[in-house]
Amino acid sequence: MKNKELVKIFKALSNERRLFIILHLFKNKELTVGQISELIHLSFKATSKHLIILYNAKLLNARQVNLNKLYSINNFNFLKQFIKSKTTL
Repeated sequence: MKNKELVKIFKALSNERRLFIILHLFKNKELTVGQISELIHLSFKATSKHLIILYNAKLLNARQVNLNKLYSINNFNFLKQFIKSKTTL
């Protein structure tokens, strides 16, 4: 993984709300924008903006099902190691 990619990933994860999104997706595997916004207590629009940042950092996959956009973790191995390190600190 290149340094530029790592910087983009860590910038995306540096926000507490985005970190909560990742943690919820890690537990639930796949969620809609509406489900995520309820879990992190944020508006639909603000949640969408956070998801776009995570998606652009290549941390999330997105797929459209009817009117819902479903998000899941893309870079699972990297995030697994990252979350494991966060829980052992």
